[in-house]
Amino acid sequence: MHSVASTPLIPVILCGGTGTRLWPLSRASYPKQYWPLSGEGDATLMQQTQQRLEGLNGLEAPLLICNEDHRFIVAEQMRQIGVEPNAILLEPMGRNTAPAVTVAALQATAGGQDPLLLVLAADHLIRDAKQFRQAVDAGRSAAEAGRLVTFGIVPTAPETGYGYIEAAEPFSGGSLREVPIARFVEKPDRATAEQFLATGRFTWNSGMFLFRASAMLAELERLAPEVVSCCRAALEQDAADLDFLRLEREAFAKCPNVAIDVAVMEKTELGSVLPLDAGWSDVGSWSALWETADRDVDGNVLQGRVINKGSRNCYLRSEHRLVVGLGVENLVVVETDDAVLIADRSKAQEIKSVVKQLEADGSPEGKAHRKIYRPWGAYTGVTEGNRWQVKRISVNPGSSLSLQMHHHRAEHWVVVKGTALVERDGDQQLVGENQSTYIPMGCKHRLSNPGRIPVELIEVQSGEYLGEDDIVRFEDRYGRSDQRIPVQS
Repeated sequence: MHSVASTPLIPVILCGGTGTRLWPLSRASYPKQYWPLSGEGDATLMQQTQQRLEGLNGLEAPLLICNEDHRFIVAEQMRQIGVEPNAILLEPMGRNTAPAVTVAALQATAGGQDPLLLVLAADHLIRDAKQFRQAVDAGRSAAEAGRLVTFGIVPTAPETGYGYIEAAEPFSGGSLREVPIARFVEKPDRATAEQFLATGRFTWNSGMFLFRASAMLAELERLAPEVVSCCRAALEQDAADLDFLRLEREAFAKCPNVAIDVAVMEKTELGSVLPLDAGWSDVGSWSALWETADRDVDGNVLQGRVINKGSRNCYLRSEHRLVVGLGVENLVVVETDDAVLIADRSKAQEIKSVVKQLEADGSPEGKAHRKIYRPWGAYTGVTEGNRWQVKRISVNPGSSLSLQMHHHRAEHWVVVKGTALVERDGDQQLVGENQSTYIPMGCKHRLSNPGRIPVELIEVQSGEYLGEDDIVRFEDRYGRSDQRIPVQS
């Protein structure tokens, strides 16, 4: 085996995407990469993406690129696994993978360094982490020499839902050796896919890459100069926002919306593909998740509060309420706080059309859960009526909501766990369990948790308008003054 290179290796974790084919769990406000889906402990897909890299030689802190609406989710999930990122870059809008890769390469080389970049999607599942690390090590030499290495998934079936990569020559059985790329092929029909598999030269396109930052930047400059110029402008005008780097909106908006495959990999002569057989899945549907999960003797995957009697080949998942399966077959049942999905596993790919219908109808279930995460904790809608609504609020230890005021609503707070520090028009008071306080309309107020356990309270809002945009912020430790982001405080 080749000697292990000492060149620094920076993971670039792409956290975009909404994963609508895993609705009702995955939604725009909290996509699939932030959920624990594999059944392996409580680690989310994004956390697993980072954790499976442990042990790689020269591994440095990751660069994460995410939607600005998810920035606090990303930061908190990295904190939970003890990882301090190199940087968390915030995209003001999605522009596909070519701009994301370009921004990462520019950021990685800003200090005169030229590390290897390992580009990974945050929402993929890889069962054999050791085999994956071996593949990364096998691609180092080529990447250090200037090749743009992509990892091609060894096909397990003539799949028609993936793009394919054709290597210039057949892969030798079981060896981890990169081969020059002959061409990329769009999703084929079944007959064509069967022909691909027979040649021994085709792999599935995983969207994972390994390359020197300078090598990719040079090809981007040559093949997609507009992407580079827009990204460079967005990065030069970025604004530090706590632990984040916010790309400048106008410059980034001008960037072409293009995948790195289309912008570079399909055109370059530097592309190589390395076969990867490590139990990979893009978790693109509930049926795909069922296929990759550990199943019981009857072929069932059961997660959460589930009772099963005589069901076969089902995926049954409960997030809150009890789910009971009696003698059903080939079903996907997913329960969340505000929606229940019941689908034949063979129809799982059609869920995306349901989400589009919900969005067209303006239904809140299409984009957000009742539980909304904030940098200080979370709130959950409980019930509502005409001119009133009830929410459950949880504030993390040491955290604080913004100092704020509402024009159109008053609030009653009842603490049910912990001790809250409440500020009202300059006066402060501690409010303990089973105690309450009242926030009149127009009162300047703030809620904090000075303790070591989460504070939980019930909030009753009343007034002529209860929208989340009825807020005036005076101070906020999280730097949130942007009213484009819906706020609960």
